[in-house]
Amino acid sequence: MNYCKECLQPDTRPNTQFKEGICPACDYFKKFKEVNWDQRKEILFNLVEKYRNPSAQYDCIIGVSGGKDSLRQAIWIRDYLKLRPLLVSIQYPPHQLTNIGADNLSNLINKGFDVFQICPAPIIWKRLMRAGFQIFGNWAKSTELALFAGVPKLAIDLKIPLILWGENPGLQRGDLKTLGKTGYDGNNLRNMNTLSGGDFSWILKSGLSEKEILPYRYPTKKEMIKNNIQIVYLGWFLGDWSLKNNGMISILNGLKVRDDSPINTSDLFQTSSLDEDWVIVNQLIKYLKFGFGKTTDYVNEMIRLGEISRDEAIEIVEKYDGKCSAKYIDEFCNYIEISNDEFWDTVEKFSNEDLFTIDKINHDISPKFKVGIGMLL
Repeated sequence: MNYCKECLQPDTRPNTQFKEGICPACDYFKKFKEVNWDQRKEILFNLVEKYRNPSAQYDCIIGVSGGKDSLRQAIWIRDYLKLRPLLVSIQYPPHQLTNIGADNLSNLINKGFDVFQICPAPIIWKRLMRAGFQIFGNWAKSTELALFAGVPKLAIDLKIPLILWGENPGLQRGDLKTLGKTGYDGNNLRNMNTLSGGDFSWILKSGLSEKEILPYRYPTKKEMIKNNIQIVYLGWFLGDWSLKNNGMISILNGLKVRDDSPINTSDLFQTSSLDEDWVIVNQLIKYLKFGFGKTTDYVNEMIRLGEISRDEAIEIVEKYDGKCSAKYIDEFCNYIEISNDEFWDTVEKFSNEDLFTIDKINHDISPKFKVGIGMLL
């Protein structure tokens, strides 16, 4: 396990590759000083003009949850680019959707946007969540397929070829398989680690029929090309795109945030994944697989922006990363109908034994590495 020399990105992040000890995200950020942002916005204006259609009801589609990123995108696209977006929200079942999530989606609607909601069958949703957790140690394996697939599927059905997305996971997080032909080309989003190229073959083995799993089927490359679908990473055009900035801008536009502490959620600002709480559980599992979680993502951005030093970030990561309240674990277990012991047996099975020791009785987690340095002798 090696760390980036400049931030706290470890080389255990899937699909990443360091260059001379520097992670892809830091390498990308270094080039910010050389970027002509006016030129990039001109590229964006010229690009969207190709898709502006006065005779159609909508010019583009945006996938939304009502959270910080989608709220900022929706307002900027409508008010700055002067496009008419259709917002698409894939809804969690009632037992998973938080009250804050419902309020934040209502906030978008109240701001005058048309929102198309897709609600996959709750029984199948829960069944696949449990399968994903047991097979991959990732309950969101199926739900993320549905969340990501719903937008291009609807774009094809409604013949709206332009999809505007948020950040570029390759440049801004280091998931290099998502990189496209340009910094804003998002048509390789299907290759993001959690989506595995849109592979849903494991779902077919669950005993469900093709019709039952349609919401989880990401369009094929041929379907995307045939329908001229283009995903554009909006974050590539915005120099102030970040977790913190998006949160602050969205709060000023009515975003409600989670009322909890990072010691329970590992979320420093309580502004991420507000529409459901069990992503906090998944961040714990991610931490145990790869040695980093949500806190690391936050501080890495803050280091690059010069807001904190690397040493200060190390203290924050050691205190908060991988933290998850037992309350969220209990709620998750109750939903997918497993015991707490079954949960920890599965989590321990997928944990990286090279990185952690887990007390099988008390489930205390002890890292075998030092944040910012690497493995301990």
